[in-house]
Amino acid sequence: MITDVLIIGAGGAGLTAALAAKDAGASVRVLTKEYPTRSQTCMAQGGMNAALGNVSPDSVEEHIQNTLKSAHGQANEEAVRYMCSEAPNAIQWLDEIGVCFSRTPDGKIAQRKLGGASAPRACYAQDYTGLKILHTLYERCLKEDIEIHNERYLLDLLTKEDGSICGALILNIRSGELEHHFAKSVVLASGGYSRIYDKYSTNSTASTGDGIAAAARIGAKLLGMEFVQFHPTGLKNSSILISESARGEGGYLLNSKGERFVNELAPRDEVSRAINEQILAGEEIFLDIRHLGEAFIDENLPQERKLALLYEKVDPVKDLIPIKAVAHYTMGGIEVDNKSQTSVSGLFACGECANHKVHGANRLGGNSLLEIIVFGREAGKSAAHYTFCDDKSKNERTCKKEANFLDKLKSFSNEIDFYEKRSCVGELFYKKVGIVRKESELLEAKKEIQLLKEQLPRMGVKDTSKVYNTNLVEFIEFRNMLDVCEAVVSAALERKESCGAHFVAEG
Repeated sequence: MITDVLIIGAGGAGLTAALAAKDAGASVRVLTKEYPTRSQTCMAQGGMNAALGNVSPDSVEEHIQNTLKSAHGQANEEAVRYMCSEAPNAIQWLDEIGVCFSRTPDGKIAQRKLGGASAPRACYAQDYTGLKILHTLYERCLKEDIEIHNERYLLDLLTKEDGSICGALILNIRSGELEHHFAKSVVLASGGYSRIYDKYSTNSTASTGDGIAAAARIGAKLLGMEFVQFHPTGLKNSSILISESARGEGGYLLNSKGERFVNELAPRDEVSRAINEQILAGEEIFLDIRHLGEAFIDENLPQERKLALLYEKVDPVKDLIPIKAVAHYTMGGIEVDNKSQTSVSGLFACGECANHKVHGANRLGGNSLLEIIVFGREAGKSAAHYTFCDDKSKNERTCKKEANFLDKLKSFSNEIDFYEKRSCVGELFYKKVGIVRKESELLEAKKEIQLLKEQLPRMGVKDTSKVYNTNLVEFIEFRNMLDVCEAVVSAALERKESCGAHFVAEG
């Protein structure tokens, strides 16, 4: 059955888009690779920016200027102004639907200062902000009877002969069956691609750039793929994220000598490079929040304490937390206009898979949650409006049939272990397409990725079962990751000068 708006991805952006499309009068179906409450949104701990001025004087204009400065000239000012101006309304909407923000003693929404901000602007719910927002959105979708299908993996987007979108080809992970989901418009909210860095990423294993790769295959334009943000405080041994809120609340960064070596609340690219320089010089790096006290930590940073205890076996109340800078957020993605429309008619995108030109070369801390709400609502409304404007009678008969990648897999061999190659790609990208980049190393990385793409037919899938075939899903993810890797390194080679998160050294 054809639906008005098909949404692929059920994180904060996808669920927000679903609510907006439903509110606009469209029929909505949501497909998600895992489950909504497991999306990457829950990892956004520190807060969501909005110039409310609840703690100290602030203004929308200051928020705009902080965002533009962080973007290093790569953002669209009109888009930034729209996002920052909509921020107070977005917070109000979340508050109205039940997000349990932390409060000041007089009952206002509490705000903290994150890196690059001129004032305490991030509205937060302890250090579980993204999780609280995500759960509230999911509950709201259930209340609105929005159709959500879990464990549905995007294989390819379907188009008409004229190139416009008409749905998606989906693998039902549970059954192993293929499903054709036809729609008048499609919203991609499938997340970012920082898992190309494998174990050097704060992201879940699901952040493999599937939507971006699928969109590129049907001709959607990509923008800013070279801009990958490295978060300064990933746990040393696991890359688990320790939120910027820990530094926003007064945490220090120390080297092995106990020295503070950087302004902890400088933009993330600057802090990450400073950490990288110290590590290359032989230093170990630590986050120190001991001076904040146990009562304060348990009230405001409870998750950070639990994570440090669980993954590093250290208690931040009395111990230093060993950290390193790791891939965290991808500013690049599918290029969209001011209505979240891609270059493919009927295909919209929002969240981390999209490039709304608001983050530029370096995202301001606290703007990711803001983006998914502001542009998630915009994408949902735009997709619904698209279905109502003209005669968009897209159905099975109008969709252009293309060869399915699963059919090609039957001829693939298993000479090469793609899991081993996936790990190698992570090492390769962290060292040569990471915090500091050299043209010679970028060229080496590009050559290696191109070789792996040529070798793909010699990898293949060993598990031939249909039900819950994770081997199959992970192989298709690897195919998508190689496409994304090639786009990242090609874009990095094209940009010769340092710019924000893309830092070029001689060599």
